[in-house]
Amino acid sequence: MISSIIENIAGLDVLGKKVTRLGIVIVLIWIGGLKFFTYEADGIVPFVANSPLMSFFYNSPNDYKKNTNKEGELIPKIHKWHQSNNTYGFADGLGALLIIIGIMVAVHHWFPMLSMVGSLLVVILAIGTLSFLLTTPESWVPKLGDSEYGFPYLSGRGRLVLKDVIMLGGAIVTMSDSAKLFLQRKRLKEISK
Repeated sequence: MISSIIENIAGLDVLGKKVTRLGIVIVLIWIGGLKFFTYEADGIVPFVANSPLMSFFYNSPNDYKKNTNKEGELIPKIHKWHQSNNTYGFADGLGALLIIIGIMVAVHHWFPMLSMVGSLLVVILAIGTLSFLLTTPESWVPKLGDSEYGFPYLSGRGRLVLKDVIMLGGAIVTMSDSAKLFLQRKRLKEISK
Protein backbone atom coordinates (compact mmCIF):
# COMPACT_ATOMS: atom_id res chain seq x y z
CA MET A 1 0.00 0.00 0.00
CA ILE A 2 2.79 2.48 0.90
CA SER A 3 4.51 1.61 -2.38
CA SER A 4 1.33 2.42 -4.28
CA ILE A 5 1.01 5.79 -2.51
CA ILE A 6 4.64 6.61 -3.31
CA GLU A 7 4.12 5.67 -6.97
CA ASN A 8 1.08 7.97 -7.14
CA ILE A 9 3.09 10.78 -5.56
CA ALA A 10 5.92 10.15 -8.05
CA GLY A 11 3.46 10.75 -10.89
CA LEU A 12 2.41 14.19 -9.65
CA ASP A 13 5.08 16.03 -11.64
CA VAL A 14 2.68 16.76 -14.52
CA LEU A 15 0.09 18.19 -12.12
CA GLY A 16 2.89 20.08 -10.34
CA LYS A 17 3.91 21.77 -13.59
CA LYS A 18 0.31 22.79 -14.30
CA VAL A 19 -0.16 24.19 -10.79
CA THR A 20 3.19 26.00 -11.01
CA ARG A 21 2.19 27.58 -14.33
CA LEU A 22 -1.23 28.54 -12.97
CA GLY A 23 0.39 30.03 -9.86
CA ILE A 24 2.78 32.15 -11.93
CA VAL A 25 -0.09 33.36 -14.12
CA ILE A 26 -2.30 34.23 -11.14
CA VAL A 27 0.50 36.07 -9.32
CA LEU A 28 1.58 38.06 -12.39
CA ILE A 29 -1.92 39.09 -13.45
CA TRP A 30 -3.15 39.83 -9.93
CA ILE A 31 -0.06 41.75 -8.79
CA GLY A 32 0.13 43.41 -12.21
CA GLY A 33 -3.45 44.59 -11.82
CA LEU A 34 -2.73 45.92 -8.33
CA LYS A 35 0.08 48.10 -9.70
CA PHE A 36 -2.63 50.41 -11.07
CA PHE A 37 -3.71 51.24 -7.50
CA THR A 38 -2.08 53.94 -5.39
CA TYR A 39 -1.16 51.83 -2.35
CA GLU A 40 0.67 49.23 -4.44
CA ALA A 41 2.50 51.84 -6.49
CA ASP A 42 3.55 53.62 -3.28
CA GLY A 43 4.75 50.30 -1.82
CA ILE A 44 7.32 49.57 -4.52
CA VAL A 45 8.98 53.00 -4.30
CA PRO A 46 11.88 51.97 -2.00
CA PHE A 47 12.79 49.13 -4.35
CA VAL A 48 12.75 51.24 -7.51
CA ALA A 49 14.32 54.33 -5.92
CA ASN A 50 17.31 52.34 -4.59
CA SER A 51 17.90 50.23 -7.69
CA PRO A 52 20.80 51.44 -9.83
CA LEU A 53 19.03 49.88 -12.84
CA MET A 54 15.58 51.35 -12.19
CA SER A 55 15.85 54.60 -10.22
CA PHE A 56 16.00 56.63 -13.45
CA PHE A 57 12.27 55.92 -13.91
CA TYR A 58 11.59 58.31 -11.02
CA ASN A 59 12.08 62.06 -11.19
CA SER A 60 13.24 62.38 -7.55
CA PRO A 61 14.27 58.93 -6.30
CA ASN A 62 16.37 60.29 -3.43
CA ASP A 63 13.38 62.05 -1.84
CA TYR A 64 11.19 58.99 -1.33
CA LYS A 65 11.84 58.61 2.41
CA LYS A 66 10.27 62.02 3.06
CA ASN A 67 7.24 61.06 0.95
CA THR A 68 6.06 57.71 2.24
CA ASN A 69 2.46 56.61 2.68
CA LYS A 70 1.53 53.58 4.76
CA GLU A 71 -0.65 50.99 3.03
CA GLY A 72 -4.15 52.40 2.85
CA GLU A 73 -3.05 55.90 3.85
CA LEU A 74 -3.66 58.83 1.52
CA ILE A 75 -1.97 62.11 2.37
CA PRO A 76 -2.74 64.56 -0.47
CA LYS A 77 0.67 66.29 -0.30
CA ILE A 78 2.53 62.95 -0.49
CA HIS A 79 0.19 61.70 -3.23
CA LYS A 80 0.97 64.81 -5.26
CA TRP A 81 4.71 64.21 -4.80
CA HIS A 82 4.27 60.63 -6.10
CA GLN A 83 2.42 61.99 -9.13
CA SER A 84 5.29 64.38 -9.92
CA ASN A 85 7.86 61.65 -9.16
CA ASN A 86 6.35 59.36 -11.85
CA THR A 87 5.58 56.75 -9.19
CA TYR A 88 2.18 56.02 -10.72
CA GLY A 89 3.32 56.20 -14.35
CA PHE A 90 6.07 53.67 -13.67
CA ALA A 91 3.73 51.41 -11.68
CA ASP A 92 1.13 51.50 -14.48
CA GLY A 93 3.77 50.47 -17.03
CA LEU A 94 5.07 47.72 -14.77
CA GLY A 95 1.53 46.50 -14.12
CA ALA A 96 0.77 46.30 -17.84
CA LEU A 97 4.05 44.43 -18.41
CA LEU A 98 3.28 41.91 -15.66
CA ILE A 99 -0.20 41.25 -17.05
CA ILE A 100 1.16 40.75 -20.58
CA ILE A 101 3.85 38.36 -19.33
CA GLY A 102 1.23 36.48 -17.28
CA ILE A 103 -0.88 36.02 -20.41
CA MET A 104 2.20 34.89 -22.34
CA VAL A 105 2.92 32.19 -19.75
CA ALA A 106 -0.77 31.16 -19.76
CA VAL A 107 -0.95 30.42 -23.51
CA HIS A 108 1.43 27.44 -23.20
CA HIS A 109 -0.94 24.92 -24.77
CA TRP A 110 -1.67 27.06 -27.84
CA PHE A 111 1.58 28.99 -28.31
CA PRO A 112 4.40 27.16 -26.50
CA MET A 113 7.17 29.35 -27.97
CA LEU A 114 5.42 32.54 -26.79
CA SER A 115 4.91 30.93 -23.39
CA MET A 116 8.58 29.94 -23.25
CA VAL A 117 9.57 33.57 -23.90
CA GLY A 118 7.10 34.68 -21.23
CA SER A 119 8.69 32.31 -18.73
CA LEU A 120 12.14 33.61 -19.69
CA LEU A 121 10.89 37.13 -18.93
CA VAL A 122 9.66 35.87 -15.53
CA VAL A 123 13.17 34.51 -14.87
CA ILE A 124 14.61 37.95 -15.67
CA LEU A 125 11.98 39.69 -13.50
CA ALA A 126 12.65 37.32 -10.59
CA ILE A 127 16.40 37.94 -10.77
CA GLY A 128 15.71 41.68 -10.90
CA THR A 129 13.42 41.46 -7.89
CA LEU A 130 15.95 39.41 -5.94
CA SER A 131 18.56 42.10 -6.63
CA PHE A 132 16.50 44.36 -4.33
CA LEU A 133 17.94 42.39 -1.40
CA LEU A 134 21.28 43.99 -2.29
CA THR A 135 20.07 47.47 -3.17
CA THR A 136 17.15 48.24 -0.85
CA PRO A 137 17.99 49.03 2.79
CA GLU A 138 14.32 48.50 3.72
CA SER A 139 14.74 44.79 2.90
CA TRP A 140 16.47 44.32 6.27
CA VAL A 141 15.35 44.97 9.83
CA PRO A 142 16.62 48.45 10.74
CA LYS A 143 18.79 49.22 13.77
CA LEU A 144 16.19 50.63 16.16
CA GLY A 145 17.48 49.31 19.49
CA ASP A 146 17.10 45.54 19.16
CA SER A 147 20.29 43.51 18.74
CA GLU A 148 18.72 41.69 15.77
CA TYR A 149 19.01 43.93 12.74
CA GLY A 150 20.60 43.91 9.28
CA PHE A 151 21.63 40.66 7.62
CA PRO A 152 20.18 37.96 7.97
CA TYR A 153 17.09 39.56 9.52
CA LEU A 154 14.69 40.15 6.65
CA SER A 155 12.03 42.82 7.06
CA GLY A 156 8.51 42.39 5.68
CA ARG A 157 9.72 43.80 2.37
CA GLY A 158 12.73 41.50 2.38
CA ARG A 159 10.61 38.43 3.07
CA LEU A 160 8.36 39.40 0.19
CA VAL A 161 11.37 39.73 -2.14
CA LEU A 162 12.96 36.46 -1.04
CA LYS A 163 9.86 34.56 -2.19
CA ASP A 164 10.90 35.33 -5.76
CA VAL A 165 13.37 32.44 -5.48
CA ILE A 166 10.27 30.25 -5.81
CA MET A 167 9.05 32.32 -8.80
CA LEU A 168 12.49 31.90 -10.39
CA GLY A 169 12.41 28.11 -9.98
CA GLY A 170 8.84 27.88 -11.21
CA ALA A 171 9.61 29.98 -14.28
CA ILE A 172 12.54 27.72 -15.16
CA VAL A 173 10.20 24.70 -14.94
CA THR A 174 7.50 26.36 -17.10
CA MET A 175 10.09 27.62 -19.59
CA SER A 176 11.49 24.10 -19.99
CA ASP A 177 7.99 22.62 -20.25
CA SER A 178 7.02 25.06 -23.03
CA ALA A 179 10.28 24.40 -24.90
CA LYS A 180 9.61 20.64 -24.74
CA LEU A 181 6.09 21.10 -26.10
CA PHE A 182 7.37 23.34 -28.90
CA LEU A 183 10.05 20.81 -29.91
CA GLN A 184 7.59 17.91 -29.67
CA ARG A 185 5.17 19.65 -32.04
CA LYS A 186 8.01 20.63 -34.37
CA ARG A 187 9.14 16.98 -34.60
CA LEU A 188 5.56 15.83 -35.27
CA LYS A 189 5.27 18.34 -38.13
CA GLU A 190 8.56 17.13 -39.60
CA ILE A 191 7.48 13.50 -39.39
CA SER A 192 4.12 14.20 -41.00
CA LYS A 193 5.76 15.87 -44.06
